[in-house]
Amino acid sequence: METKKHIKKKHLFFRLIGYMIKSFPLSYAAAFFMLIIASAASIGNTVFTKFLIDTVISPFQTGALTYEESFWNLVILVIIMISIYVVGLLCNYFYHRILAINSQKFSTKVRIDLFNNMEDLPIKYFDTNKTGAIMSTYTNDIDAMWSLSAQTLPQLIVNCFTIITLFVIMFIYSIYLCLVVLFFSVIMLFITKTFGGISSKAFLRHQQAYADLEGYTQEMLTGQKVIKVFNHEKESIEGFTKYNENNYRLVKKGNQFANMLMPTLGNTGHLMYICVAILGGILIAFQAQNLTILGFNLLGLDVVVSFLLVSRQFSGSISQASSQFNAIVLGLAGANRVFSLLDEPKEVDNGYVKLVNCVIDENNTIHEVKERTGQWAWKHPHEDGTTTYTLLEGNIVLNHVDFGYNPDKLVLHDISCYAYAGQKIAFVGSTGAGKTTITNLINRFYDIDDGKIRYDGININKIKKDDLRRSLAVVLQDTNLFHGTILDNIRYGNLDASDEQCIEAAKLVNAHDFITRLPNGYHTKLKGDGANLSQGQRQLISIARAAVANPPVLILDEATSSIDTRTEAIVQKGMDALMKGRTVFVIAHRLSTIRNSDAIMVLEHGRIIERGSHEDLINKKGTYYELYTGHLELQ
Repeated sequence: METKKHIKKKHLFFRLIGYMIKSFPLSYAAAFFMLIIASAASIGNTVFTKFLIDTVISPFQTGALTYEESFWNLVILVIIMISIYVVGLLCNYFYHRILAINSQKFSTKVRIDLFNNMEDLPIKYFDTNKTGAIMSTYTNDIDAMWSLSAQTLPQLIVNCFTIITLFVIMFIYSIYLCLVVLFFSVIMLFITKTFGGISSKAFLRHQQAYADLEGYTQEMLTGQKVIKVFNHEKESIEGFTKYNENNYRLVKKGNQFANMLMPTLGNTGHLMYICVAILGGILIAFQAQNLTILGFNLLGLDVVVSFLLVSRQFSGSISQASSQFNAIVLGLAGANRVFSLLDEPKEVDNGYVKLVNCVIDENNTIHEVKERTGQWAWKHPHEDGTTTYTLLEGNIVLNHVDFGYNPDKLVLHDISCYAYAGQKIAFVGSTGAGKTTITNLINRFYDIDDGKIRYDGININKIKKDDLRRSLAVVLQDTNLFHGTILDNIRYGNLDASDEQCIEAAKLVNAHDFITRLPNGYHTKLKGDGANLSQGQRQLISIARAAVANPPVLILDEATSSIDTRTEAIVQKGMDALMKGRTVFVIAHRLSTIRNSDAIMVLEHGRIIERGSHEDLINKKGTYYELYTGHLELQ
């Protein structure tokens, strides 16, 4: 897969937060509010100790309070703490419940947005990116985003809120002791940056390695028949082992440092606890003045004990926040790949000419109608507010067309040809000559670099791509059948077609006989791209799909190359019936199938070197003659 652009982590983080909030604003606001309350309740444990000493233990020991007064103060404190914990427990339950629901909704929304955006991407994107790597974005990367949004981010918010609150409490208790905590906090941050940085780099590389592994696995699954035919199992396993070991090596390195992080931070926290206890003991022993934000006072046991509890929770919160570092990095890496796919430039469509249903009155005037009439017209709005209609006939003209998949390397050079309504134009040439490229340009899968392509006299750049492609039907050499019944796959060419129309289309291309012999006929379920059918049968269904679309223009790209000679003769009759009255572009290696073409274009290295009818080209005794008579072979 091509290297994706990287968004700055800061921008990426805030974009992810904004994406989440924008998706479910009220739910996330409620969850955040309860999250803060639950976090505040968890801090009550440490504050409770100081209140207990100040209001119960110390007054009772000094005689300031009687036993009964101390008892009731203790009861009140316990009731307050129980109330705080109950509120915290409820908030903790509800915020986890809300996040659990929202995280699943969020992942669903991301996948929907991703798929919707993918459907608007140009063909070039899929030609230059591995299918397996794209699939990894839908699975691995979205799962990483889910983990970040559902688990890591809430925990990070809790830890950050706790750290800030506890630091303020410690600063209020004693600035001297707080300086010790601050010193060790810097050390803990340095450890996190060092260990976390090394592990995060390894995990980031693992993320890409995992995508490569998934891409390789997808290729091997798709090519299992080829692997077995050529006894390539050993090499396939070696390739998989190479990708898998690279993935393992990166995960191992990442986990080594990630697993060292928590124990190291824990021991640093213990050392901080000891140093705070020693300093607190020294200050108490020498009755030193304690510096607080309110000034100097005598340091008491209540402050030191509470400070020790606060500092332990403080170091634990830092350790927990640091442990989330790798999950954050992985989540942001997944978010980067997801947002990069979402940010891929969509297929540009500046067309404004639309295809509409029409009727023609006795004066030969075209009128637009909403219902399907079987007649179509191009609706052409003008700047002055007027609208003209051009009857869809199927006239296609290529005029001095230049094109290259890369700007610095042209594939087609000065291609000029025309196909009037009802004509059959054939392209002949070796592999790489540019035959399929021409049909890609007619469909506007790619835009030309120079020249013009006109459809019924209209520059195809002015026609909306959806309407342009609706007026064309393409039968490719590589068939694609989808999960569903045979009837569903035929109807793919025209979703409004009835069952009877789909069956008529199958009869037209002579697919009806073999379909009726299947266990469930037209309702036979297809799985695995029609793996339960022969290659020829799959191609017949693909041709029937084009027939039910009933367009004025057909593009047949090696449409019968996967069918045996006997079946081809049967299919050719149906094809001839299908092509009758339509403009047809044919790419064929079997020259016998294009003899009746109105014009044959012989291409070589992206140029038309010969053109004419079959008889004309045979009489010229040029390249086509040599191909037809077997002196040359198509590669």
